[in-house]
Amino acid sequence: MHVHVITIFPSLLEGFVSAGLPRIAVEKGALTVDPVDLRGFTQDVHRSVDDRPFGGGPGMVMLCAPVFAAVEQLERQHGPAPHTHRVMLTPRGRRLDQRTLKELAGRERLIVLCGHYEGIDERVRVGMQWDEISIGDYVLSGGEVAAMVLLDGVARLLPGVVGHPESTANESFEDDLLEAPHYTRPRDFRGMAVPEVLLSGDHAAIARWRREQSLTITKERRADLLLARAEPTQAREGKSWIE
Repeated sequence: MHVHVITIFPSLLEGFVSAGLPRIAVEKGALTVDPVDLRGFTQDVHRSVDDRPFGGGPGMVMLCAPVFAAVEQLERQHGPAPHTHRVMLTPRGRRLDQRTLKELAGRERLIVLCGHYEGIDERVRVGMQWDEISIGDYVLSGGEVAAMVLLDGVARLLPGVVGHPESTANESFEDDLLEAPHYTRPRDFRGMAVPEVLLSGDHAAIARWRREQSLTITKERRADLLLARAEPTQAREGKSWIE
């Protein structure tokens, strides 16, 4: 997968992909990340990427012309859709979840746009087809952190990146459930013992225990996830299938 991240702080992305799992993905050839400096597509001596908003108000707004120029150059070089999928990180976008990460991981090439200031000139959204994505209901100073979240989530789903494929198949949000608890040595720590079933060697019993724990934890902490598992009639009534 090839990801071009349009940003005014390319060094943030460069540091991110030099460590941890993104670095492994890059070294294995599963991922390339190209931080694209938006200031390289400006036309004035000050390399301006923002200006005051029409209508007044606080803050600055990102200019549309540099964004159009950056996207158009990337697509001239690498091809437009369906070869390239545009992602705009914005609070107005659909919520990033595991299904979305899987969908994005199947793409050949992404262009990811990081916003800043009060926002991006609306003509960027209107004039181009974007997959608008939000990582949560909160405000950040810029889209780079959101881009890192997206990159990390996608990188671990790429073939050959994670050492044990089962690691990504049996974790939180797979099958709309939170993950069961994990334990390792020692068997007893400050009076807190590992559940006996995990020491039994009975793989069927362990699987049942983990499934039960997963269901219980999800019901207690994220009951909304269980609605996605409900039968159609139950979902319409706002009930989960385990009630």
